[in-house]
Amino acid sequence: MPKTPPPNLLTALCEQTFLFRGMAVDTLARYFPPDSLTLETLFSNRPVYTAFLPDEYLDALYVILNEGLVIARSAPLDRIVALTYPGSCFGMRNLLLGHGQAARAFPSLVEAYKTTQVVKLPLAALEALYQEDAAWRDRYQFLFELRTKFQYHLLNCSTYPPQAVAALLRGLIYQERELGNQPQGDGLYHFDLPIDVIARACQLNPRTVEQVLKGLLQQGYLAKPPKNATSEDGVYVVNPNGLKEVYSATRDKVAWWPLR
Repeated sequence: MPKTPPPNLLTALCEQTFLFRGMAVDTLARYFPPDSLTLETLFSNRPVYTAFLPDEYLDALYVILNEGLVIARSAPLDRIVALTYPGSCFGMRNLLLGHGQAARAFPSLVEAYKTTQVVKLPLAALEALYQEDAAWRDRYQFLFELRTKFQYHLLNCSTYPPQAVAALLRGLIYQERELGNQPQGDGLYHFDLPIDVIARACQLNPRTVEQVLKGLLQQGYLAKPPKNATSEDGVYVVNPNGLKEVYSATRDKVAWWPLR
């Protein structure tokens, strides 16, 4: 259910999100008065909307503030084609704004995989900001590039399990690094990434994914969860550059697969 936005919501947008990070709160307030913003909680495994339906567009952009993992699933293979974490946003490809007017695709279900807190930004204010602030416009357009590059990584998911999982991780590392969300203070890349999400993104079965993650941990590409870990689904990348070797590997180049 929609909630009344807290008074520090604009501050949170300026401090925590890629699109508005570093902007002055007073500047943002000119475009988004408090009564124009909607704060919502999206509950896990519930559809938010279906993207790319013919002649149907959104009237607001979703910005993730806290918690959450939002996915986009294609049909009929039920493959995950987009993952969005706190600090980023989704819905831009379904707004009549910028590249969203042309970046169409096949219908895809967008849903909150885990409980997610979002703020909805109205289209009219975004249009004004897009026209008047060139730096913000560049950031907004960059989101389309990141979506395309993430899907490029998924295209390189072979049927060879280590390469498939490494391709997904490389895509997420690139995406979250460019958004300024990663790495964390300990130098690791922290991903709330359930086994089922990896399996559906890579077209593997969950048991195979578990074995690949075990191998990546044994080989030093991943780290064990820290003591203060808040999610049971955490994946902690300690050697992102080393993953490139797995990402480009063929069956005879990964000596540790299959696990003995």
